Formats: sequence, C-alpha cells, structure tokens
Amino acid sequence: MTLIKPFRALRPVAARAREVLAPPYDVLSSAEARERARGKPWSFLHVSKAEIDLPPNTDPYSDAVYAKAAENLQRMIAERVLQRDARPQYYAYRTVWQGRRQTGLACVAAIAGYENGRIKKHELTTPVKETDRVRQIEALNAQTGPVMMAYPHAPEIDTLLKRATERDPDVTVTADGDVVHELWVIADAGPIAQLTQAFEAVGALYIADGHHRSAAAARVAAARGGDADASHRYFLSVVFPAHAMAILDYNRVIRDLNGRTPEQLVAEVGTRFSVTPETAPVRPAEAREFGMYLDRSWYRLKLKADLVPDGDAVGRLPVTLLARNLIEPVLGITDQRTDKRIDFVGGGRGLPELARRVDSGEMAVAFALFPTTMDDLMAVADAGEIMPPKSTWFEPKLADGMVSHVLD
Repeated sequence: MTLIKPFRALRPVAARAREVLAPPYDVLSSAEARERARGKPWSFLHVSKAEIDLPPNTDPYSDAVYAKAAENLQRMIAERVLQRDARPQYYAYRTVWQGRRQTGLACVAAIAGYENGRIKKHELTTPVKETDRVRQIEALNAQTGPVMMAYPHAPEIDTLLKRATERDPDVTVTADGDVVHELWVIADAGPIAQLTQAFEAVGALYIADGHHRSAAAARVAAARGGDADASHRYFLSVVFPAHAMAILDYNRVIRDLNGRTPEQLVAEVGTRFSVTPETAPVRPAEAREFGMYLDRSWYRLKLKADLVPDGDAVGRLPVTLLARNLIEPVLGITDQRTDKRIDFVGGGRGLPELARRVDSGEMAVAFALFPTTMDDLMAVADAGEIMPPKSTWFEPKLADGMVSHVLD
C-alpha cells in the first residue's frame, strides 16, 4: 500500500465543467445554495446540498436529502454531464486567485496513512457534521468533496507537477470570486510512478481543510472492512506544496463587553497589551498584534512580549494569544466552539465586515488577527496537538464537482 495512488475520477466532460463546478458544500447555507443553483440544473450543489431540491423547511440531515443527492448524481451520469475515466490517473489541479497560483495533485490518499499518523490533522471534528459526511458517502457510494492537504518541502514533486502543467489544461473554469480552476490529466505510466514514489518519500502530509471529510472516509472504511487496497480504503484529496498555500486571517466578533463599558474594556485590555488608537482599520503585522474595533474606533493592540510562550506550538498562535489574554479572562468566553456570544469572520470578507457587524449593533467589539502560518500549522500537527476552533481560513477553496472518487 502506498501513501497515495491514482484513481478513476468521475468528472465533468470538459464542455460542461463550467455548468457543474460549485463552491464546497460547507461554505454556503441551504438558502444561499438554493439561490446559487437557481436556473443551473447541472450545478454540483444539487449533489452536495440536495436539500435545495426539496421543500425549504426540509431538514438537511433527513433521509430524503441523501436519497435526492444520489438521484441527482445518477442523473448527471445518465445525461453524460459527468463521465468516469477508464483507468486510474493522477490530475494536476491549479487554482489562480488574485495573482497567486497554487498547483497540487488530485489523488486518493491511504486511510492507513491517516490512521498511523503519516497524514496529520490539527482540528477536532463535530459528531453531527462527521456523520453527515458518512451518510453522504454511503448514499452516493462516492466521495465528492476533496480534502485539501499540504506536502512539505519536496522539490522533486514540484518539478513533476511543473512538467505536467507545461501544456494547455484539459479543463479551465473561472468560478465564483474570479477563481480560476484548471485541471491536467496525468495519464502516462512513467509520471504516475514517479509521483507515487516521490510522495512515498515524503515524511508526512498535512490536512489543511477537510477534517470532517477525512474522518468520515475513515469511518466508512472501518465499517466496510475488506481488502486493505480497496477503493474505500482511500480518500479523495488534492495535495498542494505547503510553500504555495496561503492562510487568511480568521477574525472574531463578540456580542457584548461582559458587563463593561467601552472605556472600561480599553483600560482592562491595557494591562496586558499596548493600546494605540488608529484612524484606519488595523491589519496586524505579526502574531502578537491585533486590531480591535470598538465604539466606532480602531485600536492597535500589541501583547506584551513576556506573555508570549516559548516552545509551545499551540500557545504562540495568534488565536491562542488573543483567547488566553483577552477573550477568556476579560470577555468571559471560555469555549469558543459552543459560546453563542462569539462569531467568526473569514479574512476573505475584509476588515470592513468587522466594522459593519459592530456598527450595526449586532456585535459589540471585533478583533482582527494575524493569519496562522503554514509553518505553525505543521508544527502543531507534528506535535500531535489540536488548534483552537476557527484558526485557519484557506482561500481559494477547491471546487466541488471537479473530481469525485467512486467506491467500487
């Protein structure tokens, strides 16, 4: 068994790809997906968010939704919108967004590697969301949402991917947010063997986005048992070089000041941070720096250096520094996973969104954070630790529908 292997992708015929590709299932609400798919019968949202084809009050976790997803997938196959490749192949997958390119390999990764620690995770999963993915896989008999992973420094893999993409792509689609998605089929036995061997030489792969999908695939594999090399013993992945990936800031907004006035909050924050009023939105320049938007004003906060722990992969993350020195002791929020007083704003929405949420009266204070780095993510995973919730926001996202993995 190898860490990765080629597979027979179920994918759109090139001429229909623009009609099929859709945002990942977990970035849109049911209402947003319903609107996005309106008038688009071949959008993959009809598979990944099949409740959009049922009455608006349908429970997205009901049996009817999974059955509808399977029906819609089979319809796309029957109408030859989707076709399955005749033999196992690799696929180079590139995204281009705001002038930045990242090129990875679409493959299937061994669940054995996930279980023995060669494929490393950094987040906890929630049972409800994990079970949802299990039921989706079982209903479709396919994995349709790729797990985004990273490989560490590996020049040989970089070179092989560069060679694979020196010709025109087999598929090019400009999708939402002006993200360009490109795919190259890697069909020749030589490059396939070289890529397999090069990944086998890598010490570890790191899950970046898709912890629920990988955990669900492992549960399906355990339930099915059987041959260790069976298709259900692998999960759909796109693996990018860590040096090409970017993590955006993942910011916080809080509903109240925990009984304090704005002036009292600023004074108390000043016991652990330097506090500097600013006239423009504050984008932090380092891990211990934060922007705070309060009472229609921006402040630059800088945590005192002696409060930054040494040699602690989780403790030095911006999200941890803010939590331990402000959100927990001052605002009284000790469990960011469950506390309804806190919400999270992905960096793609920009700093104005933080000010809007506060100015509207919905929230009382907002915090802008320095992004987690890929080095920090890998350090946490290598240490076997878990990041705080909402630590990473990867952009751009992979498209659902570009490649799917059928479980034979």
